[in-house]
Amino acid sequence: MPSPVSHIWKITLAALTALCLFSNSAYAEPCKNRGDLDARYCDNNGDLVADTPDDPNNWLNPDTLVFSYTPVEDPSVYENVFSEFMEYMAEVTGKKVKWYGAESYAAQVEAMRSGRLHVAGISTGPTVFGANLAGYVPISIMCKGDGTFGYRLQLITHKNSDITKVSDLKGRKIAHVTPSSNSGNQAPRALFKDMGVVPDKDYEVIYSGKHDNSIMGVANKDYEAAPVASSVLDRMAQKGVVKKDDLRIIWQSDPFPTTSYGFAHNLHPDLARNVMYAFYSFDWNGTALEKEFGKQADKFCPITFKTHWKAVRLIQKENGIKYSDETLKGLKVKKKKKKKS
Repeated sequence: MPSPVSHIWKITLAALTALCLFSNSAYAEPCKNRGDLDARYCDNNGDLVADTPDDPNNWLNPDTLVFSYTPVEDPSVYENVFSEFMEYMAEVTGKKVKWYGAESYAAQVEAMRSGRLHVAGISTGPTVFGANLAGYVPISIMCKGDGTFGYRLQLITHKNSDITKVSDLKGRKIAHVTPSSNSGNQAPRALFKDMGVVPDKDYEVIYSGKHDNSIMGVANKDYEAAPVASSVLDRMAQKGVVKKDDLRIIWQSDPFPTTSYGFAHNLHPDLARNVMYAFYSFDWNGTALEKEFGKQADKFCPITFKTHWKAVRLIQKENGIKYSDETLKGLKVKKKKKKKS
């Protein structure tokens, strides 16, 4: 079992940084500030995430914590990848920890909104939806030892395709991931527009459902091109699921933050602090996490939604995204199936 002892000084500094998320004084009702948050949440301290409820009767302190990772590939595979971390979180919190294999971003957001999901890793774009619609509090991200992290939006096509630049997308059928995906939909809509190409106007958008579906679809010539997350493409190539030589990257963005990790805003404050400690003190050495993500990261670093998700929020604002019940329903777009050529 990974031990936190050798990391105690780093942990102390990280915990002090992260505890700023809990500087929620007892504010009097009614709510003084809400921002983009759903009406059931309040943000009186201005950190852009839901405050811990003032009333202790509204704090969650379940016997079993439910944990979920962003639905990128086969959920059962990632249950094994996170098994050692889940065991460690159980040891640190004194709770049982159960896996929830979410099939979609919308399912994750809905589960946390309803109180069925307590701790999660949520993909870049959906993190904003989770924070505003489900009271999700992002506190961590996978990073390298020097604290660096991030991925790029990459526009890929098949190596034999005649698409060589963004403007060549006009008149085509292009795979986007889901409405809430940052690199798979939101960022392309904002960034391609500046390059003279407007999705849904200049080309037909086909939602694939997941990044790996888009990548395999392009590799198999089911889709003509697709904007995807570089981190997912790299991971699939490392596993041999797809050959990078079969693909061509015709454009890429500046770096974005990767999947965020956090918890429901209404967890008991002591439990929430223990969850944070579990992330910041977990030793990756020799674990399935290191095997799966070791080329991109080797620990969990503290982040804040207000600072590290600023660019992602600006992209969604430019795209006119409103955070409402109707928006949440819109995340359930079913992918269009395309026959293989």
